[in-house]
Amino acid sequence: MLMNGAQAVLESLRREKVEVIFGYPGGAVLDLYDALYKTKYPHILTRHEQGAVHGADGYARATGRVGVCFATSGPGATNLITGIATANMDSIPLVCFTGQVGNPFIGKDSFQEADIVGITTPITKHNYLVKQVQDLPRIIREAFFIAATGRPGPVVIDIAKDVFTAELDYEYPENVHLPGYSGDFTGDEAQVEAAVEALKEARRPLVFLGGGVTLSGEAALLRSVLQTTRIPAVSSLMGLGCVPSSQDGFLGMVGMHGSYAANMAVQECDLLIGIGVRFDDRVIGRVAEFAPKARIVHFDVDRAEINKNVRADFPVVGDLRWSLPVFAHLLQESAEDYIGRYSVWRNYVMEMNDKYPFAYKTHAEYIMPQELIEKVSSLVDDDTIVVTDVGQHQMWAAQFFNSRRPRQFLTSGGLGTMGYGLPAALGAKLGCPEKKVVLFTGDGSIMMNCQEMSTAADNNIDIKVVLLHNRVLGMVSQWQRMFYGKRYSQTLLGGRTDFVKLAEAMGMRACCIEKPETLEPMLQEALASDGPMLIDVMLPGNEDVLPMVAPGACLSDMVLEGEKA
Repeated sequence: MLMNGAQAVLESLRREKVEVIFGYPGGAVLDLYDALYKTKYPHILTRHEQGAVHGADGYARATGRVGVCFATSGPGATNLITGIATANMDSIPLVCFTGQVGNPFIGKDSFQEADIVGITTPITKHNYLVKQVQDLPRIIREAFFIAATGRPGPVVIDIAKDVFTAELDYEYPENVHLPGYSGDFTGDEAQVEAAVEALKEARRPLVFLGGGVTLSGEAALLRSVLQTTRIPAVSSLMGLGCVPSSQDGFLGMVGMHGSYAANMAVQECDLLIGIGVRFDDRVIGRVAEFAPKARIVHFDVDRAEINKNVRADFPVVGDLRWSLPVFAHLLQESAEDYIGRYSVWRNYVMEMNDKYPFAYKTHAEYIMPQELIEKVSSLVDDDTIVVTDVGQHQMWAAQFFNSRRPRQFLTSGGLGTMGYGLPAALGAKLGCPEKKVVLFTGDGSIMMNCQEMSTAADNNIDIKVVLLHNRVLGMVSQWQRMFYGKRYSQTLLGGRTDFVKLAEAMGMRACCIEKPETLEPMLQEALASDGPMLIDVMLPGNEDVLPMVAPGACLSDMVLEGEKA
């Protein structure tokens, strides 16, 4: 089938069953966008390339499919960098297409030329520079395979401008042949057997589940294992939803802003079973004092994560889609009385969880941020997707929103990207149009990509933006309050921006909630309304996210009460 390179890109995306593209046109991709116009391929024009890549990311997290975005050369491509790095840190499958100057102009500092392959090498799973049109079908097939298999991640395909107009006899490959990369991540069953034997010897085991459980699609099996064995569990930020927050035996999030019971359970357990986790610094605190009484089991698809931050006594390397079924089967075969063996330990940590829950004090004069999150959680259904930006509101959402299922709580974990939330919420809604999508954001984060309110309005993408408006850069000011002698350097926002007018100017409906007595009725009405809407909720600016473990401190050294400004 004879076609040009631009047509080949779109035909390949059709073969990969890509439902929607997020993008922004420019000179180097005009031929690609001309083909897009002719084929009427579904495309969302964001108002910034960062919005496009975060939109593709939100789509991928919500659906489990590969997200796709387009950008032009030079600044268009470099505007994708933050979003690519965000996806890379959280293992999100993306394929990002960028235009490049024509072959004769590469390497000559031509207009809008940037070495995007060189720039993105440290933050992608793989990348390509396409200089010959006949390579396009193979490379696109490989890119989707690489992005989605093993430990998922972003792939960049940079295409020279003249490749889009060159012709080829198009044929899309059925199979992928990559020397050294088969996509098969089956491991050694003996490693799983060793983990089971360690569990038989334990008296105080604890399961630590992470984002890898969500990515693997094995959350239901893991919940079954927890119910069978009655082992208590904790979660990373990225693992929220794998086990319902309200499930008996679940102690909540662990780490810097984790629950008291979760952190203390890690410090007191004798076997810590990490499943699809990275053991990152926000979780482990002071490495030398992390889980001091425990032997550690580490299930992970990526061998590079084993022993990177903490030493694993029992590594299990392989895809969780292979290892967790083997683990569950061996537990069933062992006929051990796990429930009886662990009952004292389980009762102990659950009593601790009941005694020291996430808590806050309500006030008659103003709305508390925790109260707002809890109220939204009670008003939405179990299928609602929640997206967050980054800052205090992100941690309050992690603590007080009742996550019920995988792919329900979407957030930038590893990179902590402010501005992620709004475009990611748009992507999540486009990927799951039948579900409600609620964004929690702050008056700092929303301004980083507020232009995407126009995208929501112009495309009538029905998201509800809950703005926690406290007139400060909350998390940074909290650190300044706690560790920098209340020297609030450049964190006070002034509060003169009228977000209701801003949203309305971009075509969205908006309302403002200021009084506690109006919180529930106004939230209920706004959340039930049709179309995109911003809900501006006025909050105090000196509330801390607690508990908190100071950077580099031991998990058991938690700050439970804060000092007001």
